[in-house]
Amino acid sequence: MTGNRPEKNDEADQEKWKAKGVAMRAFFYIFGTHVFAGFIWLLFYLGQHAQK
Repeated sequence: MTGNRPEKNDEADQEKWKAKGVAMRAFFYIFGTHVFAGFIWLLFYLGQHAQK
């Protein structure tokens, strides 16, 4: 009786989804950090070149 146990293929699919989720989250965190850093850099650049 294997009705109560998930099959190996289901476990492999779940692991693939988990890996995709981690990769996607890492991509968005890295991308978001770079966007934020670029914004901060832009503020410093504009502040340095502002007429005083």
